[in-house]
Amino acid sequence: MTDSSLNGKLTSTSKQGFWNGFRQAFTGIRREETISGYLFILPNFIGFIVFMLFPILFGFYIMFTDWNLGAERQFIGLENFETLLKDRLFWKSLVNSIYYAFVAVPTGIFIAFWLALALNRKLRGMILFRTLFFLPQITLTVAAATVWRWIYQPEVGLINYLLGLIGIEGPNWIHSTSWAMPAVIIMSNWQGVGFAMLIILAGLQGIPEELYEATALDGANPWQQLRFVTLPMLSPALFFVIVTSLIGAFQSFDQFFVLTNGGPADATTTLTLYIFNNGFKFFKMGYGAALAAVLFLLILIVTIVQWYVGKRWVFGFSQD
Repeated sequence: MTDSSLNGKLTSTSKQGFWNGFRQAFTGIRREETISGYLFILPNFIGFIVFMLFPILFGFYIMFTDWNLGAERQFIGLENFETLLKDRLFWKSLVNSIYYAFVAVPTGIFIAFWLALALNRKLRGMILFRTLFFLPQITLTVAAATVWRWIYQPEVGLINYLLGLIGIEGPNWIHSTSWAMPAVIIMSNWQGVGFAMLIILAGLQGIPEELYEATALDGANPWQQLRFVTLPMLSPALFFVIVTSLIGAFQSFDQFFVLTNGGPADATTTLTLYIFNNGFKFFKMGYGAALAAVLFLLILIVTIVQWYVGKRWVFGFSQD
């Protein structure tokens, strides 16, 4: 029997097996199992359609309309996007979002990396310290921001009180156009650094000890081990943290809403806050949907760029 005839026979047999399996899935016991499986996933599937798929598709539709909730929707084509390009506050909120994301994320990951290195030790009580650093992550953002709003008070706040003890006059923090965004970044990193630390710590514990032993025998010092062993082997975990953190940073809303509500003088108005104000404060649902589309496009572009650049530095990244 030739190779071609053998391949043809195997292909024919595999096709028959597929169709036999497909028919069995809807007959007898296999049919009951299939129906039971679909019934189990049906609630989640309905929830996905109602709460995710439909709002996404509806949002893409209303971005081309003029709709103020109570009034009838009017199709206006690309007029919302034309207005958007001329909107000074849109450009300011876009710059604020980029500023926040590309300052908060690198500083947070830098802190998380060194925290993970410090906590990656087999010492007594280390689990307690890991838990303490992760606790802010599970704190409600609204509750945390409310507490930090008091901490940032210029007259009675804790930070300025402590600075005053060493003779430093603290800034106005959330009441200052210069310090409001750094104040939000500090609070966000306090809360979010625990998640990044946990992922990096898991990556560190997955690095084989044999690599460090081999490089030590070759005369590598701790800094060389960090550069040539730790960072390359840790690059997949770092890549994951960077991508997810940037996506989360662009979507941040709660801390801005509670701490500053976009002020002072729109210094902390981000795209998410501007979308909320237009949609649910000024009832410009069509314009708010157009702003949301821009935010989606911004996140998509940033993620694609990271994915492309990741092929150059992430260890084991697929080149396909």
